[in-house]
Amino acid sequence: MSTSSTGPGQLPAAVTVYEVGPRDGLQNEAALVPTEVKAAFVERLLAAGLPVVEATSFVHPRWVPQLADAAELLGLLEERLGDRARDLPVLVPNDRGLDRALELGCRHVAIFGSATETFAQRNLNRSFEEQFAMFEPTVRRARDAGMEVRAYLSMCFGDPWEGDVAVDRVVAAGRRLLDLGAGQLSLGDTIGVGTAGRVGELVAAFGAAGVGPERLAMHFHDTYGQALANTYAALQAGIATFDASAGGLGGCPYAESATGNLATEDLLWMLRGLGIETGVDLDAVVATSAEMARQLGRPSPSAVVRALAGSGS
Repeated sequence: MSTSSTGPGQLPAAVTVYEVGPRDGLQNEAALVPTEVKAAFVERLLAAGLPVVEATSFVHPRWVPQLADAAELLGLLEERLGDRARDLPVLVPNDRGLDRALELGCRHVAIFGSATETFAQRNLNRSFEEQFAMFEPTVRRARDAGMEVRAYLSMCFGDPWEGDVAVDRVVAAGRRLLDLGAGQLSLGDTIGVGTAGRVGELVAAFGAAGVGPERLAMHFHDTYGQALANTYAALQAGIATFDASAGGLGGCPYAESATGNLATEDLLWMLRGLGIETGVDLDAVVATSAEMARQLGRPSPSAVVRALAGSGS
């Protein structure tokens, strides 16, 4: 698991890679990916040593048709993985989603909030303020049931409709999600406009508000090619949990300018070069992403997958 740095500018000795490919990576695919292919994807990622693999989301099929098979997928995974399948995180947008997660015995759920008004309306069909009222009973019930709860906060650096997002607004929204009972807050650069300087500023602002880096994770997108630079800045600021998507899959169905997530392989390559422990087999993740790229019928967006898939490492 993650180990925080011991002083300013020192890098963590180890980080947790929070794999979001099966959920966030596949949710924007137009062609439906067979449930069996998704299950094999999750199994291979776990076998590669990734400590956390987010499996799916209990959203209404009308919102995200790709994830309409959430219950079927989890059932298949439980057949193959046994009780371990119940530890795979699932996204729950509201109480109805939580009901489905509880029925299936899930032990780790996530909610997905917005730092901006427009994206809250588009993604949640709620105002910025209304989203917190919607999340409150969901988080409370999940915690009462003994579940781990993670909170995602989107549009932390910029919003395609509102432009730059003020740091103090992000901190205020993030604090509210943590105060509801979330154990970890993942800060999303949903459209990939973040820069290294802004990353440091944001982490420092959370620290000043009483939220240390041990409670934060970073979720970068590589729209402007800044994801790895932003990751390094976050490491310097003491962040030791990073979301990533195998093969660089993903985007956001409600923000067309949100291109691919930070690729797990690109993150692992950089961390290996820095001597930072992850416990993950890079070659196994590369092979898994190469197979998913074949299933999807197009090359992987990940530079490291393209470089290593046919050559070994």
